[in-house]
Order: sequence, then C-alpha cells, then structure tokens
Amino acid sequence: MTTTSTAIPAAPALPAASCAAQAALALFFLGMGLYGLAAPAALVRPFGIRLGGPAARTEVRAVYGGFGVAMAALLGWAAAGPGDPLRRGVVLAVAVALLGMGAGRLAARIAEPPGAWYPSWCYFWVELAGGGLLLATVMGT
Repeated sequence: MTTTSTAIPAAPALPAASCAAQAALALFFLGMGLYGLAAPAALVRPFGIRLGGPAARTEVRAVYGGFGVAMAALLGWAAAGPGDPLRRGVVLAVAVALLGMGAGRLAARIAEPPGAWYPSWCYFWVELAGGGLLLATVMGT
C-alpha cells in the first residue's frame, strides 16, 4: 500500500524588500487599528463623521479597529514567514482589500468630489500604493 502526501509545498522565499514592505504596511494597519479601538470618534472626525452613541462607536471599533489589527497580524505573519505556502494568498487578499477600498474612494470621487485632499485622497493614494506594492510582491513570487 502506498501513501501520498497532501502537504502543501513551501512557497519560494520572498526578497527582503517584499518582507519589509509587508512589515511597513502591517505597522500602518496596526496603528490605524489600535487608534480605532482606543478613540473611534477621533479616528473618523477628519471625515466629518460624528458618532452618536455606543452603537456607532462599536461599528468604528469593529471596522477600523478590529479589521486593522487583523490585517496587521496577517501581514506581520506573512512577512515573518516568507516561505510559508499560505503567505501568497494572505498577501493577495490584503492587496485586493486595499485596492477595493481605493476603488470605493474613486467611485465616491465620481459621485461627489471631496472638498479637500485630506483625508479622502490621502487615503486613496495610501490604499493604491499599498495594494499595488503587495500585489507586486505576490506577482513576483
């Protein structure tokens, strides 16, 4: 009787620059996430959003806080384990999430232009650059 292995083969190791980019984006997400958890009203104030009560603060803590910390954990794990076979899928998922947020801002820009460069356009470029950088690291492996 012969047995076959169903183990996932190791992924090729990432160049140091790719790991550094993932780590930098992980720190960005971690900062955003912790800020969202600690001070939800302050986080969304630049967007002109006023949080009216506990349910609104909970929503911001979940979407900006919890999501940010989760993305930071995934990117940090991917940067620390560059040979892990799941790394490529993790990085691709975060890249697509960032590019999706940027696309949403672009659609909003078409629907109703923001009054100022910050915060909407600032974050559009952060999302586009971060998503593109992560996508490039995935496509290059």
